[in-house]
Amino acid sequence: MARTVQLEAAHLLAVRPYGDSSLLLEAFTAAHGRIGLIARGARAPRSRLRGVLQPFAPLLLSWRLSGELGTLTGAEAQAPPVLLTGERTFFGWYMNELILRLLQRHDAHPRLYAVYAALLPELAGSETDAEIALRLFEKRLLADIGYGLHLDADLDPARHYRYDWERGPVVDSQGYAGASLIALRDERLDDETSRRDARHLLRAAIRRQLGGRELQAAALLRQLRGT
Repeated sequence: MARTVQLEAAHLLAVRPYGDSSLLLEAFTAAHGRIGLIARGARAPRSRLRGVLQPFAPLLLSWRLSGELGTLTGAEAQAPPVLLTGERTFFGWYMNELILRLLQRHDAHPRLYAVYAALLPELAGSETDAEIALRLFEKRLLADIGYGLHLDADLDPARHYRYDWERGPVVDSQGYAGASLIALRDERLDDETSRRDARHLLRAAIRRQLGGRELQAAALLRQLRGT
């Protein structure tokens, strides 16, 4: 039996052509998680959806679902899209690609949706704001899918630790600074060292969940930077 959803808060993760005049949407929604939708006729010259279905924009979507893919029945913009340019565009696609790779369709993640919606505008801020937003999103995404970092130990800011995936931080003079792990635990990445250590640890944790597969957004950004 078909299910109808009306005016659900959502962001588009990916959009690609479907058939002669339609679009296949991957959307992240507040109450229904990641969903696939066919927007019929959305590529037609006179379609009113052409200016609405934009990435990085808060939307209200309506759809009818009777199988794996739903049919879009309406779309409204809640606000203008977050304007990301240059490398910041890749930051946004990176967040989107993480959701596409690590979340199953129709598995609701309302807390993560709220985090995504709150942090996305930070990508358009200063370089530091954007970097912190990425780290916080990575951290909270891992926690929301059940693979959060274990940083509740009695960490000493003056010591160093390696991160054991089963036990959490283990004292090791060649590891991460204890102060950095505390900063990540408390989400206060105020200095360059803590942000660098957080990036290395979180990226390692995400690689484990991706099974070694590389994200396209990260690969394209590396090509852009020539690294």
